[in-house]
Amino acid sequence: MPLEMDTSWYVLYTKPRAEKKVEERLIKNGIEAYCPTFSTLKQWSDRKKKVDLPLIPSYLFVRIEEYNRSSVLQDPGVLNFVFWQGKPAKISQQEIQTLKTETAHLEIKEAQLGESIRIEQGIFKGLEGLIIEKNKTNTTIYLANLGMVLKIKKRTHE
Repeated sequence: MPLEMDTSWYVLYTKPRAEKKVEERLIKNGIEAYCPTFSTLKQWSDRKKKVDLPLIPSYLFVRIEEYNRSSVLQDPGVLNFVFWQGKPAKISQQEIQTLKTETAHLEIKEAQLGESIRIEQGIFKGLEGLIIEKNKTNTTIYLANLGMVLKIKKRTHE
């Protein structure tokens, strides 16, 4: 029986709008990669189209052996690993599974710019954030606990 290597999920920081391409290349090279996405309806001047966008822009997850981390950095779209307390940040299998199974449909109640809100649905349920930008199509929330900005597209009905 072959000895299995200990693999962990790590967080990668990518170039802007490169997440899905990096994921494709890593998978093609035999590395398990996961970029959580959500579907949205995009409006162009001549048509509407449903597209998948990264749930967490500029980030994706890879499952590799620790000694093999440097091979991931060879991809031209990867900037670096995300570090936590001086070490590459690891994500548990359970957290990855939650990302894979939960829906990314986030709904927020009407709120004003600068107002604090609590997210009530989806994978960020229970987190509090500050509305930092709001327009006809998006609401941008700063999630201080995660140190990230979340842009939520307002639902459009087909």
